[in-house]
Order: sequence, then C-alpha cells, then structure tokens
Amino acid sequence: MKSNNWIYYIALVLVAAIWGANFGVSRSAMETFDPVLFSFIRFGGAVPFFFLILKLKEGNVGVSRRDMLALAGIGLVGVTGLEIAVMYSIKYTTLANASLLNVAPWPIFAALFAPLFVKERFTRRLAIGGAVSMVGVSFVILGGEEGLSLSSDNMVGNMLAFGVSIIGALFNLSCMPLMKRYSPLRVSTWFIFFGTLFMFPITLGSWGKVDWGSLTAEHYTAIGFNILICTVFSFVAWNGSMLKVGAARANFFRYVVPAAAVAAGYLFFDEQVTGLQLAGTAFMAAGLVWIGMERQSKG
Repeated sequence: MKSNNWIYYIALVLVAAIWGANFGVSRSAMETFDPVLFSFIRFGGAVPFFFLILKLKEGNVGVSRRDMLALAGIGLVGVTGLEIAVMYSIKYTTLANASLLNVAPWPIFAALFAPLFVKERFTRRLAIGGAVSMVGVSFVILGGEEGLSLSSDNMVGNMLAFGVSIIGALFNLSCMPLMKRYSPLRVSTWFIFFGTLFMFPITLGSWGKVDWGSLTAEHYTAIGFNILICTVFSFVAWNGSMLKVGAARANFFRYVVPAAAVAAGYLFFDEQVTGLQLAGTAFMAAGLVWIGMERQSKG
C-alpha cells in the first residue's frame, strides 16, 4: 500500500467518527424536530453549499441526462429511502438491535456485492480484518446497557435495520461507476439534491408543529453541524476516499460509527462505557489496521 493512502484511511475514520458523534449532537434536536423534517433540513441545507462549491471548484455543475436519471434513483433510495428506513427501524426495535443489524452486516454486503459494480476482489486479508472488526463492533454495541433483544415485538424493526445494511451497501457501490466519470463532489451534489427533493413531500405535515421562535443557539449549532460537517464535508470526504481505497475496504470503516457514538455519550451525556465496549473497540481498531495494511494491487 502506498504511504499516502493512509490519508484516505484517516479521512474514513474521521468521517465515521463525525457520524457517530452526531448521534449525540442530534439527540436534543430530535426533541424539537420530527426526524424526517430534521433530515430534510440537514440535506436540503447542504444542497446550496454543494452546488456553490462544485461551481467554484469545477466551473460547471452539469451531468448527462442518462446519468442524471441514475443519480435521481440513487438519491431516492440512498437518501430518502435509507434515512426513513433507519428512523423507523429505531422506532420499532431497540437502539442496540438497530445498530447491530444496520452497522455490522453493511460492510460484509458491500464486500460481497462489490464485484458486481467494480473490479474488487474479496481478499483473505479483508475477510480476516473484517471478521475481527465485526466481532469488535458487536462487543461495542452489545456491551451497552440495552444489549440484544430477541423479543418478537422487535421483528419489524429488526427486519428494517437488516434491510438498511443491504440497501446501504448497494447505495454506496452504485456511486462507484459514476465516480469514474465525475468527481465525488459532483456525484454527491446531485444524489443529495434528488434525495432532498423526494423527501420534501413527506415533511409537509411537520413544519407547522415546530415552534420556530423558540429555537435556541443549541438548535442552530446542531443544524449547522449537520449541514456543513456531517453532510457537505463528510459525504465528499467519504466518497473521495472510497474511490481511492475501494468500496469493500472503505465500508468496514463504518464500524467506527458505533464506537464514536459511545464516546460521545460518555463525553456529553455521562453514559457509562463498559469493559466489553473497550475490548470491542480494540478488536475493531486491530481489524481496521489489518485491512488498511493490504496493498491495493492485491485487492
């Protein structure tokens, strides 16, 4: 592996940590906003920044008509559909179940489906590192207070969460061929635009429920963090790094998200961190380092 590839792995860890920490940042905002409305504000607020940066950086914002249809489909599934599915999976099952079934299988499906979209092999090193990382992230999630619930009452939510891992992997992979023709910035700009457009009708009943005059600096900080850091910066950095290191490798770095969420809970909400979670973080880090050490020429 070329030494400068570590820049992309560091970027993947940073983005995953940002997304994990955002569970804590958004928690208080969800008491004021309907979850779908908050998602719309996050992605919709990011759209003008995406187009402005794209215009300034690349001189134009266009894509072909055929690719625009593909990007509309990616936005519908990967932004509108995925965000709603995640929210309802959390509603109909426990947070631990949703996290485990959403996060843990996602990279496995990305690695298995990758050959359908790009020329990537599922190597032995990737399998070993991925397995170790998955054990680690399972410890992180199950080591919390909730643990795993096998109640039949959670079946709908469990199925939704597991479906998210499949759809999410396909969503990531479907961007890869487009990023061979366009920059990650251009691809992100357009699928987020379409995802936001399709999400808007679902929010129509929620705007009047918000007491806009009572919003505080904390609310605006959470909105700004979600727009600028969690969306504009993170999507471009993630997609750009995924293009460089490969979709299969990149998606295993999603395992940093639950660990970052646990750390945010400890730092900002006085939540306890267990020994099992610390051990899981160590396992996960070891697996990700092992994956990162593989030469791409072998992948």
